[in-house]
Amino acid sequence: MTKFQHIVRADEAGEEVREIMRKNFDFSSRLRNRIKKNKLVNLNGVQAEGWHRVSEGDELTIELPEERSNFEPQAIPLSPVYEDDDLLILNKQPGLIVHPTKGHPMNTVANALMYYMEQRGESWKIRFVNRLDMDTSGLLVVAKNAYCQNEYTEQSKKNLVRKTYTAIVRGYPDSEEGTIDLPIGRPDPVMVHRAVMEGGAPSVTHYKVLERFEKYPYSLVELVLETGRTHQIRVHMSHIGHPVLGDHLYGGENPLFIDRQALHATRLSFTHPIKKEPLNLEAPLPDDILKAIDYLRNGFAL
Repeated sequence: MTKFQHIVRADEAGEEVREIMRKNFDFSSRLRNRIKKNKLVNLNGVQAEGWHRVSEGDELTIELPEERSNFEPQAIPLSPVYEDDDLLILNKQPGLIVHPTKGHPMNTVANALMYYMEQRGESWKIRFVNRLDMDTSGLLVVAKNAYCQNEYTEQSKKNLVRKTYTAIVRGYPDSEEGTIDLPIGRPDPVMVHRAVMEGGAPSVTHYKVLERFEKYPYSLVELVLETGRTHQIRVHMSHIGHPVLGDHLYGGENPLFIDRQALHATRLSFTHPIKKEPLNLEAPLPDDILKAIDYLRNGFAL
C-alpha cells in the first residue's frame, strides 16, 4: 500500500493536520475526503483527525484507500516494461482493446490485468491514464491509485509528458520535419470517425521522417504529440495526404504489408508521481511492423 510521510517543520508547529496535508500533499479534494472517511491519517503512529494540532518533529503518515476493479479475469498475455507499487507500464500488443465496452465486454487489457493481479495475489483498481486504439501497439500506462492517475493527468495538461510514436505512412512528406497544428472533431456523434474540422479541439502533432523507402512509396516517421486527441496521429497524417499504412478508417489500408495500422507508441517520458524521478521508457517495434519495414526496404521474397 502506498504511503506518504511528512516530518513537521518548526514553522508548521501548532497547525492542524488538515492544513499540513493541504500544504504538503497534492491530493484532490475527492481523494482527501476518501482518506478522511477511511481514517487513513496517522500522527506518530496513532490515527489522527483533521483538527488535531501538530508539533515540530511529528511524523504524519497518510495511506491511500484500498480499491479493486471487478472485471472478469482472462489469461491474456501481457508484456510489462516497468512496474512498482504505484505504476504498471505495458507494451500493449495490437488487436487488444484497452477497456471493456458494451460491444467488447471481454478480451481487453482490463481483463488481462485482473488475471495478472489474481496470479500475483494483488488487488488494486485499474486506472488507465493513457489510451491506445485497439490496433495501435506500444506503451500503455496503468496507475494503481488515484493519486498517480491525477498526477499523470496534471503533467499531461502542462505538456510535461512526452509521447513518441513510430509509424509507416503512405507517400513521401514534403519536409523532413514538420508540425501539424489543426483542430480535430467528430463530424458525426454516432460514428467513431474523427476529422480536421472548424470548431474541433486544438491538436498538435510533430513529425520527423526517419526513412523514405525506395521500392515502394512509403515513409517511416517519428511522431511526437503535444495533445492527445482520439485518433490524432491517424487523422492528422491522413489529412496531409500521408495516411498510416494499414489504417482502413483513414485511407491507408494495404494488406500486402500489414493488416492493421502500422502505429506504435515507442517512447514515453514523464516524472514518476511518487518518486519524483524521471521515467524514460521504450518499447521495441513489434514483429508485424518490423516485417512491413523489411518488405518496404527489400521487396517481397520470391
